[in-house]
Amino acid sequence: MTGRGSIALFGVLLGAGAAMLAARSRLPSLENRTTSAALIDTRSTRLGQAISPLIAQHPGLSGIYVLRDARDAFAARDRLASVAERTLDVQYYIWRKDLSGTLLFKALYDAAERGVRVRLLLDDNNTSGLDPLLAALDAHPRIEVRLFNPFVIRRPRVFGYLTDFSRANRRMHNKSFIADNQATIVGGRNVGDEYFGATDGVLFSDVDIIAIGPVVQETSVEFDRYWASASAYPLDRILPPANDAQIAQVRTAASKVVGNPAAVAYLTAIRTSPFLRDLVAHKLPLEWAKTRLISDDPAKGLGRVRREDLLVETMKKVVGMPVRQIDIVSPYFVPGPDATRIFRDWAQRGVKMRVLTNSLEATDVSAVHAGYAKKRRTLLHAGVTLYELRKRGVLAPGSGGGPFGSSAASLHAKTFAVDDSRVFVGSFNFDPRSRELNTEMGFVIDSPALARRIKEVFDQRIPLNAYEVRLSDKGDLYWIEKRDGVTERRNAEPGATFWQSAWVSLLSRLPIEWLL
Repeated sequence: MTGRGSIALFGVLLGAGAAMLAARSRLPSLENRTTSAALIDTRSTRLGQAISPLIAQHPGLSGIYVLRDARDAFAARDRLASVAERTLDVQYYIWRKDLSGTLLFKALYDAAERGVRVRLLLDDNNTSGLDPLLAALDAHPRIEVRLFNPFVIRRPRVFGYLTDFSRANRRMHNKSFIADNQATIVGGRNVGDEYFGATDGVLFSDVDIIAIGPVVQETSVEFDRYWASASAYPLDRILPPANDAQIAQVRTAASKVVGNPAAVAYLTAIRTSPFLRDLVAHKLPLEWAKTRLISDDPAKGLGRVRREDLLVETMKKVVGMPVRQIDIVSPYFVPGPDATRIFRDWAQRGVKMRVLTNSLEATDVSAVHAGYAKKRRTLLHAGVTLYELRKRGVLAPGSGGGPFGSSAASLHAKTFAVDDSRVFVGSFNFDPRSRELNTEMGFVIDSPALARRIKEVFDQRIPLNAYEVRLSDKGDLYWIEKRDGVTERRNAEPGATFWQSAWVSLLSRLPIEWLL
């Protein structure tokens, strides 16, 4: 056969293979999918009886407590699961099959065993290796699992991107944990040891909000909207049902994780924490404030949402434009042309703008840092103050050091404060992916007290835990580091090897910003 004939045959075979893959990866029908909704009247539950008097004393306001400490964030979720009596509605982007992830899976299963209805909605991009466990959970009569934008071909997942990239590239980045429609946790944390201070490795410095009051019902309505969306597929339409032997294997594996010394040490640290004692005794100092949930329409997961309905547009209306000051914490800070222009305009109008993001040594996504790095000069010229968290920087007690001694931290919190009056806490990053591709959510809280706390962190803690990026008279970047009362100037990217810097430089030249 001639070379041209061989190429033609290869083309035919490649086309046939692609067609077969496309057929295999076709999503199942959603016809006759079960329907369910949040339970409205849960005031008779233990949570309802404890919370209702507090809400009555603060009409129209929600009670807010900021979960800065990593172990407190786990304890809050575990405690809500243990006291729920009617429902648990749980929605996450990432759920690890590690110590903390297994413990929380067990908490959901134990709740179902008590008669609690559990609805678990996971984005399918990060469920690799979880299929047997999820199938075992879904087999429980009181647990239903759904996957957002699922991969029909389970391994390798890359085939899903090859055959349906437009859909597979859009993910559900939302995070919420709702107990009995009475209390919820919303913020930046996924479920995994690096988020809950349960590993010796690098931990994520993050923040969540535990809330009671009217905003909980808003969060439940939003969960229902995602649960019933065209992107949420019942697990049993993607995976075969688990049999008794498979369920027994999962239980055995989970028992080994829960019973190992690391789990015992972690749970001991949790149970002796002052936070858990205050939570159980209803002594948490709540901030009562007008709080609104803002969220992307789940249709964004299919690219079917109007631009004016995107979360970023809603945020502009709800938060408003800063007049004096805006402090932004974002691990993946990649402002597009429009955002860069807006930030420049704000700075020129006299608005004090400060941004904390990851340094190259602290980031877990080099490509995102490359997208941010090429914006630094423009932002600094406009008058924006840039801080980059050091890998060993810890901004809140417990956020960067677990019970096993880890002190290395990578920023993962997504929050900002405007004019000492309003605060956003949620899943939204200032990057193209959050703006255009992934679905996002968060709370906007009218609280001068919380806004002042963020301002104080920028004033006092961040300069001691982060590099400040500056421009020399010649327009060159340099970094200021303050450590142990000594100020040092660094003329090269701190903590980065030659090859890391070269790799980031290469990535910054590629046309990939829309994917970041």
